[in-house]
Amino acid sequence: MTDFARTRACFDLPGGTVYLDGNSLGPLPNGVLSALEQTVRNEWGDMLITAWNRAGWMAQPAAVGDRIARLIGAPPGQTTVGDTLSIKVHQAVAAALQLRPSRKTVLSDTGNFPTDLYMVDGLINTIDRGHTLKTVAPDAVSDAIDESVAVVMLTHVDYRTGRVHDMASITQRAHDAGALVVWDLAHSAGALPLSVGDLGVDFAVGCTYKYLNAGPGAPAFIYVERSLSDALDPALPGWLGHDAPFAFEPGYRPAAGVERMRVGTPPVLAMAALNAALDVWEGVDLEDVRAQSIALSEHLIARVEAECPMLTLASPRAASERGSQVSFAFADGYAVMQALIDRGVIGDFRAPDLLRFGFTPLYLGLADVDRACDVLAEVMASRAWDQAVYQRRATVT
Repeated sequence: MTDFARTRACFDLPGGTVYLDGNSLGPLPNGVLSALEQTVRNEWGDMLITAWNRAGWMAQPAAVGDRIARLIGAPPGQTTVGDTLSIKVHQAVAAALQLRPSRKTVLSDTGNFPTDLYMVDGLINTIDRGHTLKTVAPDAVSDAIDESVAVVMLTHVDYRTGRVHDMASITQRAHDAGALVVWDLAHSAGALPLSVGDLGVDFAVGCTYKYLNAGPGAPAFIYVERSLSDALDPALPGWLGHDAPFAFEPGYRPAAGVERMRVGTPPVLAMAALNAALDVWEGVDLEDVRAQSIALSEHLIARVEAECPMLTLASPRAASERGSQVSFAFADGYAVMQALIDRGVIGDFRAPDLLRFGFTPLYLGLADVDRACDVLAEVMASRAWDQAVYQRRATVT
């Protein structure tokens, strides 16, 4: 069994704060500061440029990728880390289109994260080969997969409501139709048990600053199924994806396997923070994380529905159909969230009207959820949210 008291002690949590926003930005793990100091002082400071070899900086993307692989159910050697999630979405969809040249449809759903859709729009406009991006309602995805679809590109857990796609059935349906799948795991890596290898997932991408707690702007990851990776001609043939970067050849020659999906120079400081953050996951069973997340979220839903009837559950009722977050709809949801934050309960808001709460058992317990519910009930009963100070929109919501 996972020792959640141990994992809670691994975080530097501000006193007096209930943090229910780890689905957007994880808190600071204690080991990150010392890891950064080691990298800055002992490696960059003392070794200077020799640290690329002596400190193993160049090997970071593969080494850290293998640590993430365990959390997404991927075999070793098929995950690499670097760049941003948007870049990884672009790479994965471009690769899938290359592998299905006669098909012209990228299928997604209307609840997908907007940036993923922006990236696909930009990609198909750039290559200008007659592709189209087709979006359907989330529950209509399976029925929309046919022989015209080159790639099904979906976010596994909906960022607004927490609704979860059935990865196994959609992946199988896509393969039966001859299509490939790209799964965005931004809201599921570190929150749900995943098995991309066993399910035959073609491509998976994700960020590391949410449930993996690697810090703001932390690098993204990409997984490519082994039988596909050596057939790819990367759409972004970066220097670090070359088979021999320091040969400085005038032409691009891709590295073996998923290493060809590297693009830019590894962000060494961010990689050091990510690697240290992953230490928290040693000895953690994601099945335990999932069970505890469900218990906490069910408790919050029961209390909020009993004590705050003006809020409407916007997430799926069944725990099996949602990820590690719960959303409630309220017309003045932004102001309510600002009032909560002002009282030490931090969640976030997503337009147009959603209060969003994330459940991360690595550092959250029942007492935290009860305190959050107490504060929310007080805010709603007193109409504290109606104050002008809480109505003013900040840049980040």
